[in-house]
Amino acid sequence: MKQPEISTFRPRLRVLNEEQAWAIHHAALEILENTGFVMEHPQVRSMLLAAGCRSDGDARVLMPAHLVEAALKSAPLQITLFDQQGRRTMPLVNGNFYFGTGSDTIFTIDLETGERRRTVLQDTGNFARLVDGLDNMDFSMSMGNPADAPIEDIYVHVFAEMVKSSNKPICFIADSGKDIAKIYDIACLVAGGEDELARRPFILNYSEAISPLRFPNNVMEKLVFCARKRIPICLPSGCNAGGGGPVTLAGAMALGIAENLVGLTIHQLTNQGAPFLFAPNVSVLDMRHTVVSYGCTEWSLTQAALADMRDMVYHLPIWSFAGATDAKTVDAQAGAEGMLSIITAMLSRCNFIHDVGYIESGHTSSLEMLTLADELVAMSRYFVDGLRIDDDTLALDVIDRVARNGNSGAIFIGDSHTFKHFKTALFNPELSDRSRFENWEATGSKEMRQRCNEKAREILTDHQVTPKSNAVLDGIDAILVGEGKLCN
Repeated sequence: MKQPEISTFRPRLRVLNEEQAWAIHHAALEILENTGFVMEHPQVRSMLLAAGCRSDGDARVLMPAHLVEAALKSAPLQITLFDQQGRRTMPLVNGNFYFGTGSDTIFTIDLETGERRRTVLQDTGNFARLVDGLDNMDFSMSMGNPADAPIEDIYVHVFAEMVKSSNKPICFIADSGKDIAKIYDIACLVAGGEDELARRPFILNYSEAISPLRFPNNVMEKLVFCARKRIPICLPSGCNAGGGGPVTLAGAMALGIAENLVGLTIHQLTNQGAPFLFAPNVSVLDMRHTVVSYGCTEWSLTQAALADMRDMVYHLPIWSFAGATDAKTVDAQAGAEGMLSIITAMLSRCNFIHDVGYIESGHTSSLEMLTLADELVAMSRYFVDGLRIDDDTLALDVIDRVARNGNSGAIFIGDSHTFKHFKTALFNPELSDRSRFENWEATGSKEMRQRCNEKAREILTDHQVTPKSNAVLDGIDAILVGEGKLCN
């Protein structure tokens, strides 16, 4: 008898109830109304006061809840990113999740020597190229502040390097309104003009306020620029528990959300309906070593809680992290911490998930860690897709056929049903070694780090990135030397 159609349940992680979610939200609103924030940008400060904020006796800006509520209503519920060839690849909405790298590391692990050394511009290109060739990575970030790029335009040079080395979407960093304008010019060249970039954006800006509750002039320059140009932007908080925020996770979340709500409100007052990625960011300051932990359980817990608040309160796409570690090399600690953050980010249905490939608490990048994380994402994706139940997967006819013909040598491994489905029904790892000991020993007794190293080298050698046109490349070079025409 044919089974009725059965919907597939896909597992989800939830860590807050509605009462908890609304309590944190109301705490964030109370922070804005009673404690307020420091706004260093004079024009933005004037705009806020004209819109209904007030200044207290210490020159702090106090924000009423109704401005926040208006901003939440006007911000779009979906942000769609395209690749650099104009194809729709990342609709940030509902439970869709996408993974990519991080930025601004000072060191990297050399793929050839294993040495921890300063990053150079070629490293940014290598990471972008590797992302372009990995099936489970969706976007690039710079993964370094290269020592050989001019410091005053370092973010322009790393952006240009990513554009030349990949065609996937890019999350970029800028320092101020000056360099973000140059980055925008390069993006316009790639997209084919301002109108095309607005219609099919492949860029998203990452910026940060300073916790607690301080908004520098250069940060506001970038926020206003992105709002006016409708460039998607996120403004994560730096309120790591015990460092930039209270040591208790609930207090740190309330502070981080308050800082994000300031950014969102300014963004929407500047240009109502411009795309804004909600991005509170709560890790912890390790009290023994005074480093912000990238492998801690707390960050996975708070990002799951923030995903709950997206579903119950904010309804905006959210920023997250995963695939990073505090380990100093790709070892058992790296695998454990990387997998914890990846599976929880995915089960929480966070949307834009960055920092994949970080080691050493975000100070160092690793092509090997990125390669390992790509497989961990694939493993986790198989899990969260759930179990499909229908006539074909229940395989009653197969069970009957094999069971009745066992005396004749029938076995499941030789059945046509197995031949039809074995490549897709089961997860087939590429890097994890399931071979027998003798085979593993005969092929070099390679540990996971060695296998990741070999795969990364193979992709960097063999993967072909569709090149940009000479006109685009010449235009980028002109912008880098200060001779390019500004789109704005």
